[in-house]
Amino acid sequence: MSLASQPASLLLMSPEDNCLIARTALACGDVVAIDGQPVTLAQNILIGHKVARRALAVGDKVLRYGALIGSITAPVAIGEHIHTHNLASDYIPTFTLGQDGHHFLDKDDQA
Repeated sequence: MSLASQPASLLLMSPEDNCLIARTALACGDVVAIDGQPVTLAQNILIGHKVARRALAVGDKVLRYGALIGSITAPVAIGEHIHTHNLASDYIPTFTLGQDGHHFLDKDDQA
């Protein structure tokens, strides 16, 4: 199946957004269309997770639904996964599971 005939695997929520949302789970090596251009994914992307619509630099603001949701903390290439490893909320603390797998910790407080 050619890229043009594949159903869209990424969803653009608003024209201003610089991220796209995975409509299905995507695998490393999958080729997806981003603004009509084929992009090979460098990592697995879970359903509902964000993918960079364009290259983003540290400090760039991420827009989802046309609204600011956070700032990039590490360089992100087009098609790369955007999540807590490279995105910090500008509004609320970002929490992740602790090493015990049950208790949430503020991402910035983890050692």
